[in-house]
Amino acid sequence: MKNITKDIYYVGVNDREVDLFEGQYIVPNGMAYNSYVLMDEQIAVFDSVDINFGEEWLSNIEEVLSGKTPDYLIVQHMEPDHSANIDRFCEKYPSAKVIGNDKTFTMMANFFPEMDLGDRKQVVTNGETLSLGQHELTFVFAPMVHWPEVMVTYDSKDKVLFSADGFGKFGALDAEEDWACEARRYYFGIVGKYGAPVQALLKKAATLDIQIICPLHGPILSENLEYYLNLYNIWSSYGTESEGVMIAYTSVYGNTAKAATILADKLEKAGCPKVVVTDLAREDMAEAVEDAFRYGKIVLASPTYNGDVFPFMKTFIDHLLERSYQNKTIGFIENGSWAPMAAKVMKGKFENSKNITLLDTVVSIKSAVKEADMEQLEALAKELMK
Repeated sequence: MKNITKDIYYVGVNDREVDLFEGQYIVPNGMAYNSYVLMDEQIAVFDSVDINFGEEWLSNIEEVLSGKTPDYLIVQHMEPDHSANIDRFCEKYPSAKVIGNDKTFTMMANFFPEMDLGDRKQVVTNGETLSLGQHELTFVFAPMVHWPEVMVTYDSKDKVLFSADGFGKFGALDAEEDWACEARRYYFGIVGKYGAPVQALLKKAATLDIQIICPLHGPILSENLEYYLNLYNIWSSYGTESEGVMIAYTSVYGNTAKAATILADKLEKAGCPKVVVTDLAREDMAEAVEDAFRYGKIVLASPTYNGDVFPFMKTFIDHLLERSYQNKTIGFIENGSWAPMAAKVMKGKFENSKNITLLDTVVSIKSAVKEADMEQLEALAKELMK
């Protein structure tokens, strides 16, 4: 098993079989379910793994323990990909105490109604400490990042933050891929709604001397931590990570798609630093959501459909609103063969959003793109470039 520090070991697993994480996110490079063992005078195990990997996880723990017995199982998050084997752990190690907070144990009783911990249950409060010997652990509550029972744990000796789902990403640990891309898609897909709680956690983390971050998904982070902390600060404050424009479109017969492509070409010729064009019907919706939050400006292009917007656009906007979309500039392109309504409908969906700037220019196409529409696309490009 991999040593993270002299006393901390990785005992998690890679899942290369999963096709949809949480039943909706495409994960072509699988997932990692991370778990850790801290060896001291007393031994603590941090979190469990997915139900399909219980045997492998317990075997990993046994290998690290080399005949010793764990004293604690620390449960930071009750989502089943991190808690599904608590009962098996408790059965194998009947003397180990289980540490969590009040909300942890309420959920645990729901997931494991037949399991009776009795006096093995150890309830901790926010800021409470636990000494394992040389290592002193501090439990820091992080409610709604992204479940109400979540807490993180700080080890002051090795300066390690066990960060629960924070700083996680899609992908197995043996996947060679850029951290930010899949961490961003993971963050906005799963945690994006909870920017304020993440900001609160980052403020708490800023008071700690953190040298290593051990998340429940993705790689252990031990170098250039400012990079990761800065990205999390941008994401959770709904800031602009990259300058550029995202154009998200839906199209029935290709005419709205043509308008989106023309606008992209005009923006690129005008020197826009980055233009991302997304066909919402064909590209991964989670990737589209990620880009919508990454860039400061977005153009929504949709045909009118049953007096509304096209279904994929409706779904896309719902995803944005569900995740508290804010601090952005939005432009609109609509199409309608007899009664264009899409722009009005799309504008209305953002009326309760915070700090949204709606551009004055609305490109309204009737069926095919015509010369007058080209002029409006030019005007929209100029407004986006201001």
